[in-house]
Amino acid sequence: MPFSANTGMRPDLIINPHAFPSRMTIAMLLESMAAKAGSLHGKFIDATPFANSLKKDKDSDKPNSIVDELGPMLASYGFNYHGNEVLYSGVFGTEMDCEIFIGPVYYQRLRHMVSDKFQVRTTGRIDQITRQPIGGRKHGGGIRFGEMERDALLAHGSSYLLHDRLHSCSDYHIADVCSFCGSLLTATMIKSDTQKKVKHEMLGLPTVRPAKNFACQACKTSKGMETVAMPYVFRYLAAELAAMNIKLELRLSNKSGLPLS
Repeated sequence: MPFSANTGMRPDLIINPHAFPSRMTIAMLLESMAAKAGSLHGKFIDATPFANSLKKDKDSDKPNSIVDELGPMLASYGFNYHGNEVLYSGVFGTEMDCEIFIGPVYYQRLRHMVSDKFQVRTTGRIDQITRQPIGGRKHGGGIRFGEMERDALLAHGSSYLLHDRLHSCSDYHIADVCSFCGSLLTATMIKSDTQKKVKHEMLGLPTVRPAKNFACQACKTSKGMETVAMPYVFRYLAAELAAMNIKLELRLSNKSGLPLS
C-alpha cells in the first residue's frame, strides 16, 4: 500500500473515484474532510445536512459552504486546503503522479458469504401475469437478468445466449397471428368436428385428438393464420395497448398470398 508524505500513514482502503458519481455518496467526501479537520483541532464538526457554514464573508452576508469552513482548518496544520495529499508508492518508493484525497471515514465491513448467497433454479413457479420465473431466492425463483447483463451480451454479440435467456428459458409463447390484419388478439378457436370422434368410438379405435384450428374474428377467415413464437409479455403489452384503443399490428414475412390490410 502507498504511504502519505505528510504523516507516513498507509490507507486502509482505496476507493476508485468513478464510484462516487454513480453511487452519489457525496457525504463520504464531506465526512473525510470533517473528520480530518476535527481530529486535528480536537473539535466536533456540525454535520447537519443541507446546512451552510456558520461563518460569513466579510464583504457579503452570503454564508460560505462547509468546504470553505473546513479548508482553512486543514491549511492551518499544513495540510492541503481540499484534503489532498501526496502519496509514495509502497513498492518503488517513488512519488505518485497525482495527489490523492485522503481522510478518516467510518466504514463497515459486511460479511458476504457464498453459502448465504448461492442461487440455482432449473424449474419452478412462474408469475401468473407475465409467465416469467418469479423472483426471490427463498421462493425458488430465477436469477435476475437485468439491463446491464443484456448490454454485456449485446456488446459481445452473443445473440444465441441472449435469445436463450430472455426468451426460450423465460416466457416462451406461441401465438396465433392473422397475417391479413396483423392482430394477435383476434384469434379464436374453431370448434372441432365431432363426427370423426364418434366414428372412432363406435369402431373401438383410440380417439385422435383433433388439431386446434384458429380463425381471425376480425377478418372472419382462418386462411391467413400463422403461428409466431414470441415472449408472452409481448402479448400482455398488446392487450394493455388494446385497452387504451391502440392497435399493435404485426407484419409477417411468411404471410399468405393476400396483401396486408
